[in-house]
Amino acid sequence: MDRKDFIEKTALLSAAGVFASDLVIAQMATTNNSVRIDKVGVQLFSLPYLLEKDFKAAIAMLSQMGYSEIELFGPYPYSADSAKERWKSLIPMLGFAGSGYFGRTEQEIGAILNEFNMTVPAAHTDLESLRTNMGELGTAGDNLGIEYVILPAIPEEERKTLDGYKRIAEVFNGIGAQAKSNGLKFAYHNHGYGLNEVDGQVPMQIILDNTDPDLVFFEMDLFWTIAGRADPITYLRNNPNRYHLMHVKDMNAKVHFSGDGSDAGQWMELFPHMTTAGDGVIDLEAIVPAAQEAGVHHFFVEQDKVNEPEIALKKSLDYLKTIK
Repeated sequence: MDRKDFIEKTALLSAAGVFASDLVIAQMATTNNSVRIDKVGVQLFSLPYLLEKDFKAAIAMLSQMGYSEIELFGPYPYSADSAKERWKSLIPMLGFAGSGYFGRTEQEIGAILNEFNMTVPAAHTDLESLRTNMGELGTAGDNLGIEYVILPAIPEEERKTLDGYKRIAEVFNGIGAQAKSNGLKFAYHNHGYGLNEVDGQVPMQIILDNTDPDLVFFEMDLFWTIAGRADPITYLRNNPNRYHLMHVKDMNAKVHFSGDGSDAGQWMELFPHMTTAGDGVIDLEAIVPAAQEAGVHHFFVEQDKVNEPEIALKKSLDYLKTIK
């Protein structure tokens, strides 16, 4: 800080008291290039092949990169049978079989995470397990430190009509109450469907308007939000303190779903357009600060099944830690 800047800031302090003091401190922090995100996490769906090959080595690699949080994906040993069967049917398409604890016990997973100073604030799971197995999810939360249990997608049969979205909002309220009674928080992770008007209403807004803000939270997926023709900053600012988590992805070019984004085929069409954070066209330098102001607590890098995760995930982390 040069002499002129110092004199100007000192004058502000004298003239306006405590309020000015707070303002100047904030300005000084910005001038001194303070980092806005002190912790960056990673969704494990970004590197399933490495995890399946050697879970401990993959976690060690993430820790060495500088990641401090992970987000799990299911199914888990305690997941509903329907979720396990659905997962089995996807294995040929995915090209890997591992999920949840990747063949290890919950205690082994906890020990590995502790060894590398990694926390697990969030876990993706399925709707049936959320409805019927919340007790087991609560136990996992106690053992691993999980705070949020997250629904990654609403089953297609549950969201065919606007009435379906209204019903799922009520289901979410019930799940949120169960989660709270088990020491957890429930959140919904959006895909690209439900972000455009249907008969004069936006389904995503139906969910936001009809869920209890003390029981139902949200995880914004930036890539799917933009692919669904919605503006992330508008949703964040119009719904303060509802979005607690974010999946940080980038696009190599601005693309949208070929249809309404309602099925996995449309999602997978866009996988080639995912790129390392900072290498694409998404304005992360505007979105990340807006997200923090709106109440996002956890930022998870996700680049689904990315090639060379040891390079791509490190680049994303390094870039995000430069955003102020």
